Amino acid sequence: MKTAFAIAAHPDDIEFMMAGTLLMLKRAGYEIHYMNIGSGNCGSTIHDYDTIKEIRLREGRKAAEILGAHFYPPFRDDMEIMYDLETLKHVSAIIRDVRPDIVLTHSPSDYMEDHTNTCRLAVSATFARGMRNFTSAPSRPAAEYDCVVYHALPHSLTDNLRRVITPGAFVNTTPVFETKMGALKAHQSQHHWLGVSQKLNSYLQTMEDLSLMVGDMSKKFTHAEGWRRHLHYGFSESNADPLTELGEDYFIDETYEQDLLGER
Repeated sequence: MKTAFAIAAHPDDIEFMMAGTLLMLKRAGYEIHYMNIGSGNCGSTIHDYDTIKEIRLREGRKAAEILGAHFYPPFRDDMEIMYDLETLKHVSAIIRDVRPDIVLTHSPSDYMEDHTNTCRLAVSATFARGMRNFTSAPSRPAAEYDCVVYHALPHSLTDNLRRVITPGAFVNTTPVFETKMGALKAHQSQHHWLGVSQKLNSYLQTMEDLSLMVGDMSKKFTHAEGWRRHLHYGFSESNADPLTELGEDYFIDETYEQDLLGER
């Protein structure tokens, strides 16, 4: 069975920017997998370390259950997701176990380092999947096969210098929006935290607003998630784009593609 793997930094990151695409891939016959590297332990001004860590683990498991995804527990704390050899070896072992055809992860440029480091780890671990002389931890056999990496939009739809990020493609998430919202609702602890830390009056409304904004960007869908496809070198054939299997629910911005090729 074909497999898609969403790799994000914190509990609720997948639900904000990636879960709709995961659900659409599930509809298309993919087995879907879900991992947050960070525990979410810093996501509270109310609870102590042990309490919030347990709450967010429980919320993440519930969200993955709602999505119908295989769940992988976090193994680093917030603000401790580093691009280092030990972490890379661990993520590589998981990639080799899952053998994903598609990896969904953060934007290479985002508002915080946990996100960007997770992106780098996901990309490097996927790149190293077939390197027999790179040893994962725990050790897993290398496997060379095509895997396509897609980068989600950053949570603000801008990079860390406030520049708007334009996606190269869009996935129509309208058919699965209610399930995506249900998965985000599982992260109840974040209602207070995001209100205090990021001045979001409602994290649920914020997700819906972002979803509608990306839909407007597509000029085609009501709700959408935007994606940029990672360069194929070391990952796949040059024309590999498995999201196209979503048919009319996947839209490539040809203008964006032309800009990349220097044709305008």
